[in-house]
Amino acid sequence: MENGTMPLYFYLILFKEFVHGRYFILILTLTVYLAIILFNVIILFVVFKERSLHEPMYILISCLSANDLYGSAGFFPRLIFDLLSDANIISRSACFAQIFTIYSYAISEYTLLLVMAYDRYVAICNPLKYHRIMTLNVTALYIAIATLYSAFSMGVIIFFSARLPLCGTEIARLYCSNWAVVRLSCGTPTLSNNIIGFFVTTTSVFLPAAFIFYTYIRILIICRKSSKEFRGKALQTCLPHIISFVNYSIASFCDIALSRFDSDKYKIVAIIFSVEFLVMPPVINPLIYGLNLPEIRKSIMRLFQRSKIAHASE
Repeated sequence: MENGTMPLYFYLILFKEFVHGRYFILILTLTVYLAIILFNVIILFVVFKERSLHEPMYILISCLSANDLYGSAGFFPRLIFDLLSDANIISRSACFAQIFTIYSYAISEYTLLLVMAYDRYVAICNPLKYHRIMTLNVTALYIAIATLYSAFSMGVIIFFSARLPLCGTEIARLYCSNWAVVRLSCGTPTLSNNIIGFFVTTTSVFLPAAFIFYTYIRILIICRKSSKEFRGKALQTCLPHIISFVNYSIASFCDIALSRFDSDKYKIVAIIFSVEFLVMPPVINPLIYGLNLPEIRKSIMRLFQRSKIAHASE
């Protein structure tokens, strides 16, 4: 492969490090994945079932849960398969499919958080115009734009990455990542890949983050001038979003930063941070929204009460 080829397979070599603790990690992985499915499905079901939750804020929360399920599906099933396998080989097409799924999830997470921040900004700073600005049709349009942008961005990135001739097949990660594949290129100029990657990162991470900071500065200014009761209600609806944003920002920053360095120097730390953005948000998001927002919490309680009554009547 000295002159570069288009290999049919890649080898995920990090799994060799977990030979002795493989089954413990497998049980832990299955537990986390089942918890992610359970928590997020409950949020989706409650929002879908309760008519009182058919509002932009709750629809956006359900979209965040759907996106978390989508991203988890691109990571956990393959991880479980590799933990059970001795070869840890992934085909070229499956590798790029995983890259598309994981990173389109990552971009959608940020763009959805941006739309959610705008929703809270309008609700708190322009409450009289809220129902006129954030209609269900407008909300659906924003969701569609956020989703399509992530899919288009990753499609462009993969188009350029898939064209690179590679001089290696070993990926030192638990999953296929775009930068890990690009690093295997045979000295081929990757300027175009870097430019596109920088553009996508800027438009899907840094600009949304800047806008979210701006919205919360405006919200804080309004809250300072408002009553204590108003501040309490505003904080109650904004706090889950702030936690989600901070949690995801830290996780994604660690992944971006560590992916550019040699993971052999601090392998365990690199492994933990490289999967944090795929594990923590899908677990934490449904918990903070389900526990902190009274309407969702009450709806979940009603759901369980109805289930108990139904079982008792049987």
